[in-house]
Amino acid sequence: MSRSPSSSNALRRSAAVAALAVAASLVVPATAGAAPASSPAPHTPPAEQPAKQPVATGYGGAVSTVDPDASAAALEVLRRGGNAMDAAVAASATLGVTEPYVAAIGGGGYLTYYDARTRRVHAFDGRETAPRTMRADSFLDPATGKAIPFDEAVTSGLSVGVPGTLAQWDLALRRFGTRDLRTLLKPAIRTAEHGFVVDQEFRDQTAANEARFRDIVPTRELFLPGGRLPEVGSVFRNPDLARTYRELGRRGPRWMYGGGLGDEVARTAARPPVDPAAGRKVRPGLMRRGDLRAYRAQRREPTHVAYRGLDVYGEPPSSSGGSTVGEALNILGNFRLDAKDPATALHYYLEASKLAYADRGRYVGDPSQVDVPLDELLSSGFARERACLIRPDRAAVAPVAPGSPDGRYDPCVPPGTQTRALAYEGPQTTHLVVADKWGNVVAYNVTLEQFGGSGITVPGRGFLLNNELTDFSMQPPAPGSPPDPNLPGPHKRPRSSMAPTIVLKDGRPKLAVGTPGGSTIITTVLQILVNRIDLGMDLPQALAAPRATQRNTPQVFAEPAFISAYGRALAARGHRIEPFPGPPREVIGAATALEFLRPGLVQAVAEPVRRGGGSAMVLTPAR
Repeated sequence: MSRSPSSSNALRRSAAVAALAVAASLVVPATAGAAPASSPAPHTPPAEQPAKQPVATGYGGAVSTVDPDASAAALEVLRRGGNAMDAAVAASATLGVTEPYVAAIGGGGYLTYYDARTRRVHAFDGRETAPRTMRADSFLDPATGKAIPFDEAVTSGLSVGVPGTLAQWDLALRRFGTRDLRTLLKPAIRTAEHGFVVDQEFRDQTAANEARFRDIVPTRELFLPGGRLPEVGSVFRNPDLARTYRELGRRGPRWMYGGGLGDEVARTAARPPVDPAAGRKVRPGLMRRGDLRAYRAQRREPTHVAYRGLDVYGEPPSSSGGSTVGEALNILGNFRLDAKDPATALHYYLEASKLAYADRGRYVGDPSQVDVPLDELLSSGFARERACLIRPDRAAVAPVAPGSPDGRYDPCVPPGTQTRALAYEGPQTTHLVVADKWGNVVAYNVTLEQFGGSGITVPGRGFLLNNELTDFSMQPPAPGSPPDPNLPGPHKRPRSSMAPTIVLKDGRPKLAVGTPGGSTIITTVLQILVNRIDLGMDLPQALAAPRATQRNTPQVFAEPAFISAYGRALAARGHRIEPFPGPPREVIGAATALEFLRPGLVQAVAEPVRRGGGSAMVLTPAR
């Protein structure tokens, strides 16, 4: 689940002070990040959970997640000889216990993987798909012709896409794993049975969903035990999920895709188990058992751009993460970004983001159903044409129009003023990175979409279902408008912004980075790369530095420390900067990353403050 901020004052410092002071505080002793704590005995409160630390440097393998139990699960797999793919699956399964509002097997995600043996990067698409009977107007109210209210779409069976996580695990493990799923689920089963200690963030995030959780019977029984919010310091157990994982280990993923578990998922989405006494309108879903049988995770060719002598690989459509990060980097490659003049560098970052987002909204969708001009979007000619629209002393008025990635590129094109409004994407994703002793690397985003997904728990199974289909454009464009590549359709994947990114230098891994944050994912990953590659920050500083996001909207939304440091200089160039509204308010992203400092030596980095901070660990700490 996502973490709410625990200390906003650190983010209210000036940008330079924030980055340097936080980074200084991240220095860890040589013994930090070693072995995870041993599993507690049954029925014993897990008081000795692994400590949370934001930076760990060492050898033999590294991991960074938002949660120490998940990081410990990955480290346990690495210690026993598993590789990065094995460890990523174990960590993701454990996040399904400790972060159940974002990481359940009722959702999906995107994964990029560097294979050290072949020196190639691979992409795995586990995005949820729409049911066969979904149409472009499925989210419209027939009485008005307008999209149904967003809150009704979120908490509904209509928003539930066919879950992709299990199929993605299966495909990725069959291709690159060395351990079977049954083995990799053991740490998560242990955590589900023994429980984890409830902190203030878990309680607060449960409270934010309390009203809708109360109206759905199995969700209320699981997350509001005894009808009450879980108390801070209590132990939260999920025996239903432990049983589900154990049976999944025996039966395998086919239990979801054509077996009994899939039947239960389809039945729950089609007829949400709402309390008859509740007044909430929870619309039925369109999913049927045949939709689960038809689901396939996809292996795809990752996006690739060259930037400042590095090779940057990302997630291709159906995600827009790789294409938009890549296009923005290509645009920035036309400018010199000077670490001595960060305000100007950030002006170019914001303008490149603005242009790339305009093209994302016009051209990117599910490639199985939409002709995405990916090669042209990532071409140097298109980037030059877009870059020539950027003025060094003045921000373009947003929204700007999309470009024409048609292969015929002029030195400049006139700026436009009309484009589609930014679609909503829930910010409650999570991201993890893992590296092993052989040099294999995983960057993995997993999500349910909205915090708590659809709010619908599969009875007796211990996990929530997603609401990913609200990532579609719920309102078709007006007659005469350009076509929308992200309208709902049968078996279609909604567009995502998830951007698990791997950076190579001379064919070997240098960086891996990703974050939650809905449509701010792209700008957060892009800003971290600019911080690290162009502005002279080390990786802990690059993550800690204050953030801003420009998604082709009239405003630039930013964290307070960013406004304090750069607001005046950027406003003088015409940027309209406002505090990021959240959720959580004034906090953008919760990144995890790693960097190979030299052969064999890896630094894992998590957030020091945002959303409660994250958990970085290494197998053998550097001394």
